[in-house]
Amino acid sequence: MTDPAVTGPAVTDPALPPRDPVRLRPGRRLVRYTVHGVILAGLLALLSQADWAQLGRQFAQPDLARSLFPQILTVALVNTLIYTLSGFACGLSLGLVLAVMRLSRIRVYRAVALIYIEILRGLPALLIFIFVGVGVPLAFPGVQIPGGTYGKVALALGLISAAYVAETVRAGIQAVPRGQVDAAKSIGMTDAAAMRWIILPEAIRMMIPPLTNEFVLLFKDSSLVLFLGVVLSERELAKFGRDLAATSANTTPIVVAGLCYLIITLPLGYLARRLEKRLHKEK
Repeated sequence: MTDPAVTGPAVTDPALPPRDPVRLRPGRRLVRYTVHGVILAGLLALLSQADWAQLGRQFAQPDLARSLFPQILTVALVNTLIYTLSGFACGLSLGLVLAVMRLSRIRVYRAVALIYIEILRGLPALLIFIFVGVGVPLAFPGVQIPGGTYGKVALALGLISAAYVAETVRAGIQAVPRGQVDAAKSIGMTDAAAMRWIILPEAIRMMIPPLTNEFVLLFKDSSLVLFLGVVLSERELAKFGRDLAATSANTTPIVVAGLCYLIITLPLGYLARRLEKRLHKEK
């Protein structure tokens, strides 16, 4: 009797050309094209029912859009960048401290860092802004946050960002091969010196893509500054567009403000993806 394990259908002639997997599944291809056609037809039917003239009048008034410039760039966009950069700097500084505490051998340090990270990551960013804008002045009546609104926004965004940055830094540090740490200690380096000269430079390369994404998130979270109460010269993009939309009874300013957000977020998102691909290739 012939062994079916040897003569079964799994044995193929290597001289035969490879079979085209697409031609073997015509039914699946037909189903895929049918689904695509149904979705496209539904979208076209939906778009044909829209009142494009009304949408244009409400969301795309060219004269109103032109009237926003250059203030929307020189005031609103600049303020948004200042808020984001200052908040990111505060978050990065505090996040580094929290990451080191999370990796500490001292249990109390690890517990404090873990509690902070879990609470700040679990709370909405709006509550942090309200706490900074209302809670801090009530708790400390004689204390003024330096920088006025800019200082309040930097503090709020920094508190939010630090929790996420800490986890990013911790993951980056732990991703450094243990052999490099052992090699640093074998030549007499202390833990602090190994962290400064060996671990952090290597970890920073891996942390750049997620930190770029965190910067994009902070850039959008800066729109919550409107809950702190700002003067005209302190308005960021969302507040600027919202105020002008209210005075003009038209949402074109909000659309233009959204496009200004995309000017920053789209290139940064593309940069983060490129950095991630480059790191994967190097691995």
